[in-house]
Amino acid sequence: MLTMTVIQTRLPTTRPHPRREPRRSPMDALDPTPELLAELQSSSEALESATPEEILRWAVDRFAPRFTMATAFGPEGMVLIHMLAGVAPETPIFNLETGYQFAETLELREEVLRRYGLEVEFKHPELTVEQYEAKHGGPLYETNPNQCCFDRKIKLLNAATVGMHAWTSAIRRDQSADRARAPIVGWDKKFKLVKISPLANWTKKEVWKMITDHDIPYNPLHDKGYTSIGCWPCTRAVMFGEDERAGRWSGTAKTECGLHALDDE
Repeated sequence: MLTMTVIQTRLPTTRPHPRREPRRSPMDALDPTPELLAELQSSSEALESATPEEILRWAVDRFAPRFTMATAFGPEGMVLIHMLAGVAPETPIFNLETGYQFAETLELREEVLRRYGLEVEFKHPELTVEQYEAKHGGPLYETNPNQCCFDRKIKLLNAATVGMHAWTSAIRRDQSADRARAPIVGWDKKFKLVKISPLANWTKKEVWKMITDHDIPYNPLHDKGYTSIGCWPCTRAVMFGEDERAGRWSGTAKTECGLHALDDE
């Protein structure tokens, strides 16, 4: 198994990555060969003891310019944006703008631009909220939230990552049972990409310490009891003693939008 010394030797922090656009063609999709899967497993094991910055450097060195980040501007995502601003500011970052996000969430995009000079690209569904609700005779999140998430998140991520080989997520293993098995590096069957989770083995306490120590901007709704923030119709503040994701799709058995459902990976 690779040691961290080997990884650091292979990944010099000063190597520049020129800004260049990858060809946006499905023909360039990464093929999950046995050799690639073995490489990903070996790298994931080696990176278990690495810092998130080291993991990001590895990801950039291995996959740029076909490496991207999706963010919902949660505290973990803001920490990764802060790190990427120093490690690889040319990395394309995007947000799935479902049309149902909180105004406070959308404002963070502007704060990221002001603070880091990074422009997070909004990815929009084909139909506006008004068109989508008219098509379905009203808000679909009330009757079929799974379909709503699929149409306005899953399909959107599929389209947003055409031509990419790897994406980074901000999930932590201690957030939920679904995420507890998340590897640092693994093959994402659903999106046919390498998925990299630099904060997988971090805790909530570590995330917020990073935010406090470095004055990283965050969503003000977190100060009002919102521990996990998604679309406003399907998000509420949590009560004392509740799981941090209890405020998502409250009153239903749904716990994930589908982006990070490991049963599909």
